[in-house]
Amino acid sequence: MAGLVILAIMIVYLIISLIVVQLARKTAKKYGGRGWVWGWVAALVMYNLVFWDWIPTVVMHKYYCTTEAGFWVYKSREEWIKENPGVFETLVSPKGARNTFEGSTDSGNYTDTYITNQRFRWVVKRSGPHPLNLWREEQKFVDVKTGEVLAKYVDFASSQIRPTGSWQGWKFWLYSPHCAGGDMNKSLMRGFKNSLKGSLEE
Repeated sequence: MAGLVILAIMIVYLIISLIVVQLARKTAKKYGGRGWVWGWVAALVMYNLVFWDWIPTVVMHKYYCTTEAGFWVYKSREEWIKENPGVFETLVSPKGARNTFEGSTDSGNYTDTYITNQRFRWVVKRSGPHPLNLWREEQKFVDVKTGEVLAKYVDFASSQIRPTGSWQGWKFWLYSPHCAGGDMNKSLMRGFKNSLKGSLEE
């Protein structure tokens, strides 16, 4: 329903924009000006009233995806087990999603820390909005005994408001849920985390 309302509004806005462009052309010609120049000026103004942040958002999203996003393993499962002989066999993953929460889901700025087992924590941090409609997600898999980060995942979404379900704001053209490869990187992070969960709590 919301999509149909937005579509109707956009069609009305397009019609109004065409009328404004025609009026600008005719008025310019009437007073001896170049109609096509003022027509383009009017079209540019009407475009920027709504779409001014579209291209900058795409550019910034691409920039941060290129410079900051990705998945990194700083110490593999095999390396950790080798450095901690006999420990992995004692690790027990608790039933249910036990976690500590800081921040506010309403604002989109919060940190969830999940207990993977006695030795590891999975830290999920989301923040935004950053300039030009960007939202950042960072996940870390941490050895709580040493404070060492074994793996990290960073991704960026772009959206007019904090993405919630199927609604990302009326500027739907700004929405991009992940960087290129973000879904795959998220799966790799989850797979790494699960590889060090240990046995399940009975």
